[in-house]
Amino acid sequence: EGTEFFDQQRALLARRLANAGYSPAVVRAFARVPRHLFVPEEQRAHAYEDRALPIGEGQTISQPSMIAIMLDALKLRANHSVLEVGAGSGYAAALLGCLVAQVTGLELSPVLAARASETLQRLEMHHVRVLCGNGWNGLAEAAPFDGILVSAAPEAVPEDLPKQLRISGRIAIPVGDRAHQVLRVGTRGEHGMRWQESVPCLFVPLLHPEG
Repeated sequence: EGTEFFDQQRALLARRLANAGYSPAVVRAFARVPRHLFVPEEQRAHAYEDRALPIGEGQTISQPSMIAIMLDALKLRANHSVLEVGAGSGYAAALLGCLVAQVTGLELSPVLAARASETLQRLEMHHVRVLCGNGWNGLAEAAPFDGILVSAAPEAVPEDLPKQLRISGRIAIPVGDRAHQVLRVGTRGEHGMRWQESVPCLFVPLLHPEG
């Protein structure tokens, strides 16, 4: 398939997300970012379907509508700085890059982290970086963040992550085991975190540093 095919498919995906009521800024991000460049060659024909796809290393690229829910939940602004935990292919980091000033992704797999960095360079998204590392404890040296997007599911929220938010910063994180997960959205207030439960979801597990 040529680029014209992918352009049409991408426009179609953006239109479906717009019709589903996601915010215009989030829809524009999906219209801009070429998802087919973030998936392996053999998956490219399916790149703009609304489903998760395998990207190797036992990881997946998340379902577009699920990422859209999470991006909307973070209520991002153009001057924000965001951390993504479990960056995988770098696709969500690239979408974040269309919405905010600074994005740092953490990815446990050196293979995927290198591939994500390469794709982001190719797209000239120089304000988006993917580092190789375990995101369980966040990235204290780059904190505080306005938003944290977690693209893998721990069984309980890792305690360091909310502490790395600014006051009024938000986190979107799937929580649960392989059988039952729910997206939780937290806002950091003066006196701690306020949490809301959002939608059921299914993500790969977020691995604890101690295994």
